[in-house]
Amino acid sequence: MPELPEVETVRRGLEPVMTGHRIARADIRRPDLRFPFPAQMAERLTGKRVDRLRRRSKYILADLSSGETLLVHLGMSGRMLISGAMIGSFHHEHPAPEKHDHVVLDLDDGARVTFNDARRFGAMDLMATAEAEAHPLLASLGPEPFGNGFSEDYLAGRLRGRATPIKAALLDQRLVAGLGNIYVCEVLHRARLHPARSAGSLQSDEVARLVPLIREVLAEAIEAGGSSLRDYRQAGGELGYFQHSFRVYDREGQVCATPGCGATVGRIVQSGRSSFFCPRCQS
Repeated sequence: MPELPEVETVRRGLEPVMTGHRIARADIRRPDLRFPFPAQMAERLTGKRVDRLRRRSKYILADLSSGETLLVHLGMSGRMLISGAMIGSFHHEHPAPEKHDHVVLDLDDGARVTFNDARRFGAMDLMATAEAEAHPLLASLGPEPFGNGFSEDYLAGRLRGRATPIKAALLDQRLVAGLGNIYVCEVLHRARLHPARSAGSLQSDEVARLVPLIREVLAEAIEAGGSSLRDYRQAGGELGYFQHSFRVYDREGQVCATPGCGATVGRIVQSGRSSFFCPRCQS
C-alpha cells in the first residue's frame, strides 16, 4: 500500500494540474470502490474549482469552491494519472479508456485526471471542508511526521510504558500519521533499533534519534518519487526509485548496507508483516 512518500509524490504531481482549475466534467463509472461513493458525486464535483490540494497521512484532500472536500485514498493499487497536460517537458495525450478507470475528472483547460484501481481497495468521499478533520478516516490520526506536533517530547510520552514492539508502535497511525512497513523498517535500521524491541524500553537518546531519522527517511523517499513496488506509479506515470536505496527492506539474505558490518539482512514476521533488519546493527 502506498505510504506517505508515495501519496505526497502523487499530490505534488497533481497540484499544478488541478489547483485553481474547475472540474468541467466528472465521470463516475461505478457506484463504489472499497466503500460506496457519496450520493450525487458527479453533480457535486462538476463545475467546482479545486482551491487547494493537500495531504493528511495517506489521504489526498482536494478542497473545492463549494465548501466541500474530496478525499482520495489510493488503497493497494490505486493510481491518479494525468493526461492532456504538460508534465515537465512532456505532453501526455489522453489514453484509451482502461477497464479499471473508475473516476475520470476532466478539467477546464483540457487536462484529465483518472483514478484507476484494479483491486478496488481505494476510496473516495466528499465532506464539508470545515468538518474534514472529523471524518471517520481522519479523526483518530496522529500528528504529521513533518509537523511541529511530532517532537521528541511527544514521542517519548507516547512510547513510555508501552510493551508493544517499537515496529508496531510506529505503524500505529494514532501515534504518527503516514508511516508504513517499508519506511519503519528503514528508520529502525538507521536508528540501530531491533523491530521487536519493546517501545517502552527505549532510552531518551534512542527516542531522540527517531524523530529526525523518520523525517530524514521520508524526505529522501519523497525526493526519489517514492518506492515503486508492484502497482505504484507517480501521477505522470513514472516509477519512483527509492527502492534502489533500501538498506534492509526486502533484502533478506543480502549483506547489510552499513559499511564494515558484513552481516546479512534477516526477516521476522510481526503481526502478519515482514520486518527486515540487520542482526548486528540492530541487536
